Amino acid sequence: MSEVKKIATRESYGNALLELGKEHEDVVVLDADLAAATKTGVFKKAFPERHIDCGIAECNMIGVAAGLATTGKVPFASSFAMFAAGRAFEQVRNSVGYPKLNVKIGATHAGVSVGEDGATHQCNEDIALMRTIPGMVVINPADDIEAKAAVKAAYEHVGPVYMRFGRAAVPVINDNEDYKFEIGKAVTLREGTDVTIIASGLTVSESLGAAEKLAADGISAEVINIHTIKPIDEEAIVKTAAKTGKIVTVEEHSVIGGLGSAVCDVVAQKAPAKVMKIGVQDVYGESGPAKELIKKYGLDAESIYEKVKAFV
Repeated sequence: MSEVKKIATRESYGNALLELGKEHEDVVVLDADLAAATKTGVFKKAFPERHIDCGIAECNMIGVAAGLATTGKVPFASSFAMFAAGRAFEQVRNSVGYPKLNVKIGATHAGVSVGEDGATHQCNEDIALMRTIPGMVVINPADDIEAKAAVKAAYEHVGPVYMRFGRAAVPVINDNEDYKFEIGKAVTLREGTDVTIIASGLTVSESLGAAEKLAADGISAEVINIHTIKPIDEEAIVKTAAKTGKIVTVEEHSVIGGLGSAVCDVVAQKAPAKVMKIGVQDVYGESGPAKELIKKYGLDAESIYEKVKAFV
C-alpha cells in the first residue's frame, strides 16, 4: 500500500496565491514579517511589486489591506492566526467587517498543531472571534486540494473572508474527480446510519480514520467535512441529524464558539439531536511535538474512535 501524500495547508496557501497572482493582476499579498512561515514568500519572489511586508505590525497590516481594497485591489493579509484574528481583531472588525471591504485574511499556524511554539501562539479561539463579525466568511480547509480551492473561492467572493491554515502536514483526502468546493456547502465523505461525525481542518482525516475503526465494531458513522463554518450548511446538518439522531463535532479549536457551537446553533433551532463536541476543552495549548499534542487533546483517530463509541 502506497504512503498517503501529506501537505501542510499553509504550503497550499502560498502555492494558491502564486497561481492567483498569475491570473489576476489585482491580487496583492501582505505579510507581517512572516513570509517564510506563511509561505507567501513564493508570491513575493514572483511578484515583488505586489507583495508588501508590513513588518511586525499586524494591526497596521489590516489597515493597509482595507485601504487597498477601497482602490479595487484584492488584498490577502497573511500572518499567524493568533495575530491575524487575535491581535488585529479590532482592525478586522472595524476597518474590514464594518465597511464590508473585500479583504481576504490568510491565517496560518492555527490550533495546537503549531507544536513547539507553545500556548501563546496556538490560537484555538480564532474561529469563534471571526464568526462574530457580521458578513465574515470563515473557512477551515481539510487538505491541500481544499485549501487551494478555498483561496480561489475567496478571491471570487466579494466581501471579507477569513481562511484558517495549519503548520503540520496533513493527508490529502479530496483527490477525486467528484470533489467540488463551494463556500457554505458541506462535503459528505462517508455515508452512515448510527452516528454523524462532523469535522473541519486537520481533524477531517482523523475522523475518517475513526470511522474505519467504528465500522470494524459494527458502528456505521457518517463523516461530513464542514469546511465553511460561516455561512454553515444548515441543510446538510438538518438532514444528517434526522438520519442518525446523534452528532459528534471534531475540531482543532476550542469547543467554545467554534464548529461545534455553530452546529449546535442549527441543531437546537431546526433539528433536535444529541450532540457531543470534541475539541480543546477550555484550556490553553502547550509546547510539544504536534503529533503528541493532537493525541493529548483527543483529536487523533484513536481518541475520536473511543469517544464516539462511548457516545453511541
